[in-house]
Amino acid sequence: MDRMRAVLKAVFCPLPIMTVLLSLFGYGFVIFVFAHDVQNPFLRYASYLASAYALVITCTGLPHLFRGFKKVKRGVEESFPMRKFRSTAVGEKYLTDIHFRNTISLSTGLTINLAYIIMKLSAGIYYRSPWFMALAFYYVLLAAMRLFLIRYKPEKGRTAAFRRYRLCAIFLLIMNQALAGIVIFIVHQNRGFQYPGMLIYAMALYAFYAVITAAVNVVRTRRHNSPILSAAKAVNLVAALVSILSLTTAMLAQFGGSDDPAFRKAMTGAVGGCVCTIVIGMAVFMICRANKELKKE
Repeated sequence: MDRMRAVLKAVFCPLPIMTVLLSLFGYGFVIFVFAHDVQNPFLRYASYLASAYALVITCTGLPHLFRGFKKVKRGVEESFPMRKFRSTAVGEKYLTDIHFRNTISLSTGLTINLAYIIMKLSAGIYYRSPWFMALAFYYVLLAAMRLFLIRYKPEKGRTAAFRRYRLCAIFLLIMNQALAGIVIFIVHQNRGFQYPGMLIYAMALYAFYAVITAAVNVVRTRRHNSPILSAAKAVNLVAALVSILSLTTAMLAQFGGSDDPAFRKAMTGAVGGCVCTIVIGMAVFMICRANKELKKE
């Protein structure tokens, strides 16, 4: 029994360096097969198995990777550049003032948001795609929400903060109707956009990174008990979920959606429905929390 446990641990919980190498091989293998449209059944199934195994060891290896990340983080915090940054007034304020750090984060997100709007709007005009036009409009609304949160001043107090938090939640509910309309439009038209070359893999990496980071930040912000910070992270999560929806349509268009329209519609509808449901759940939770806290105030 002990030997079997040791074998299973060696197979599914390899050393961190082996986890990284095997994961890169598994993900790289399946990307290569899809990118070059390899028709050999043996290679295709082998790539599926390799990517599935890579996903398993990635999940089992996350605790080790997080511990390694914490060591790296401590090393960075104790490094000479970080000590110099901490010695400056701006650096000290950034590291100790959560509201100032949130404002910087929101401003960065707003800048990225504006770049995304320009990209989607340009793509919509160039490809004459109402889908990209609608997405650009949705990101305009997200940018407006970020600007609304940036304009909050901490000295206004928690009552004003929770009112702004509730307004953001109500705005998310209204925006969700627009998102549902976009999903219905995509399903009805059964269309998607094919990213040129390897750009789709870069978009996939960004989308998954954005979702994971946003979800982790939503959980982390709970310990600060800051409604403005929580609202900002909720907006980031919504933007990341919309990126996943956009990526789904592109993946289906590029990797087999055209030969099975029913499957493509079903997948797009399922992902879009999940995204809309998550947004509704977040908005309702935020409204209930705000009402509860405002009654206390």
